[in-house]
Amino acid sequence: MATETAAPAPPRLSSLHALAAGLDFERYFRWRRAREGDPFYVRFPGFGAVLFTGTPDGARELFRAPTDLLEPPRPNPIEPLVGPASLILTSGARHRRDRTLLAPAFHGARIRAYGELIRAATLDEIDGGTTPWRPGTRIDSRAAARSITLRVILEAVFGVRARERRVAYTAAITEFLTAFSGPLLLAPALRRGAFGRAPWDRFVAARQHLDRLIQADLAERKATARQDDSDILGLLLSTRYDDGSAPTDAELGDQLRTLLVAGHETTATSLVWALYHLHRAPEALRRLRAELGEAGDSPADLAGLRYLDAVCQETLRLHPPVPIVLRRVTEPVTLRGVRVPAGDTMGLALPLLHSDQDTWDDAARFRPERFLDRRYSPFELAPYGGGHRRCVGASLADYELRVVLATLLRHVRLALPPRYARGRTPLSVPHNIATGPHRSIPFDVVE
Repeated sequence: MATETAAPAPPRLSSLHALAAGLDFERYFRWRRAREGDPFYVRFPGFGAVLFTGTPDGARELFRAPTDLLEPPRPNPIEPLVGPASLILTSGARHRRDRTLLAPAFHGARIRAYGELIRAATLDEIDGGTTPWRPGTRIDSRAAARSITLRVILEAVFGVRARERRVAYTAAITEFLTAFSGPLLLAPALRRGAFGRAPWDRFVAARQHLDRLIQADLAERKATARQDDSDILGLLLSTRYDDGSAPTDAELGDQLRTLLVAGHETTATSLVWALYHLHRAPEALRRLRAELGEAGDSPADLAGLRYLDAVCQETLRLHPPVPIVLRRVTEPVTLRGVRVPAGDTMGLALPLLHSDQDTWDDAARFRPERFLDRRYSPFELAPYGGGHRRCVGASLADYELRVVLATLLRHVRLALPPRYARGRTPLSVPHNIATGPHRSIPFDVVE
């Protein structure tokens, strides 16, 4: 039995700590570890204290903990976004059952079939988006990235090709995500209505509007489902659990809302960061452009490029879309020698893991070459979490990021405005289900 050490003291004044984390997440976590060592506690309002680690050994312990002893923490900050039946929030036999239902949608052959869709969505954004990418144009990178990834997920999940329907979904999802502000995410006490005028009221109205779109598509597809439906919704409607039962419409609605929200926001954020770092690292950008110039035209050719892969992995190392992994324990366990009682929560801080000085040389620097020199274990690099709860859509996210980034760099030349080209890296702050730059990073289209 592992020797237990004294638990560090949870911080007081949790609201102030939550505010500090919201303003500069990475700096706050580094400060807490420097002050308390590893592991260390962070307390969230309305949620309780979480024992965090940021080391490979800690990641190994957390990811290898017995699956039957782990479940998502409740109340969960993102439950209003994804719903209680979401794969992200289920546990035990229910989680295994739902993961088995969803996993076939993200197998390699099915994902590769989306390659032309991903490339077409990217080219359409360049040529036919709200603002065509012509020399002299300034591009809102966050809006453009979201437009591309949302189009991909809408067609991949629902088979939505009609522009009118895509516009309706885009407006509904944008309003839904915008309404779930940082305060609602970090302070559950604010999730109360006030005669239809509170931020929570606006969010609930936006969620209901999005759910009406989803349920309408569900009803239509149930009435017209065919054996050759190739999108994810068609697959979900055609599969059954081991006992022969099918998911309810409410359960399907939560899974579909999760795929729509998590399936585009996280990849869009990663794309913005990849473009940002490449355009601040001229040699890396030149090397990638040279590799792209010698590659074949198919999405599969692009996705398999070695330096492109290194660029994407380095981006995810520096900016994991969801920077913390949380597990609530149903029986006592130990994490880095500290006892975690039943009902408490333990977590992994990915910014700390991805900058661990024993693993990463010059960790603050964007240096894709480090991924050409060696392979890293899932306990050293974990941008999509790990263990039995690793993101089920990770393979699609990786494939999409590579194809979109390669397509953009092949067809346009971009430049960062001087403020961003030479200034400090923007802070990464919570944005709904993911974290990203605190404001959109602009790019200028050049000759």
